[in-house]
Amino acid sequence: MTAARGTTAGEAAAGGTSAKETAVYTHGHHESVLRSHRWRTAENSAAYLIGELRPGMRVLDVGCGPGTITADLAERVAPDGRVTAVDAAEDVLEQARAYAAERGLGDAVSFATADVHALDFPDDSFDVVHAHQVLQHVGDPVQALREMRRVCRPGGIVAARDADYAAMTWYPASPGLDDWLGLYRRVARANGGEPDAGRHLRAWARQAGFTDVTSSATAWCFATPEEIAWWSTLWADRTQASAYAATATGGGHTTPARLAAVAEAWHAWGADPDAWFSVLNAEILCRV
Repeated sequence: MTAARGTTAGEAAAGGTSAKETAVYTHGHHESVLRSHRWRTAENSAAYLIGELRPGMRVLDVGCGPGTITADLAERVAPDGRVTAVDAAEDVLEQARAYAAERGLGDAVSFATADVHALDFPDDSFDVVHAHQVLQHVGDPVQALREMRRVCRPGGIVAARDADYAAMTWYPASPGLDDWLGLYRRVARANGGEPDAGRHLRAWARQAGFTDVTSSATAWCFATPEEIAWWSTLWADRTQASAYAATATGGGHTTPARLAAVAEAWHAWGADPDAWFSVLNAEILCRV
């Protein structure tokens, strides 16, 4: 369903097709998840967008999480720009508010709960609409992009970046990590998401009505002993303690014993002095 310009999201949803989230967020907001989210910055997670930002811009940051990228975006559109940051979870927004206050951003950033399928903003509200690692987790990524397009002014930019789990690669080989990847992809799809979202971004954007789409890809690479220890430990912790663990076992996809084996595989892999891991991320810049 496309929300026509000149209508509100609510009016578009009332037109007959329900516009709301149907997927379950696979990761949840356990400390092991936020540990990685707080590591993200504009430089390591939105470099493809930075060159498009100008002072005075109005930016919507969709799925802002704990707000580290949000804060960086706000500094780049200062002094007269403003970032509105939204997330589906109020508890993580509290952390984002606290972080923005710590950075001294004041009124440059505001926060609200929102569903990207039906954003509560008028047409043409923002110069830039940004979503990082969001579309892989939503029930209808094309509808989400339509809404992001609706609230972006003509001449503005909709930007999205998502990992592609099937394209992740590591060394040395580990049957336990193979089990992790296969299980994660099954659980994410059962939750209504698409873990290999990266490869779909351009196609989803075209289906959402964009005709000017620039596609690119960059990678996170974890290679130093410190990076490997951090990455392997947080995934071992996620495997057994996050919402993912509950949905994986509750949905009948695995057992606690198998999750424990996967967590141990993460620790064993992380202890190898030759360990190396790369996460492929696809990106789109869509001009409205």
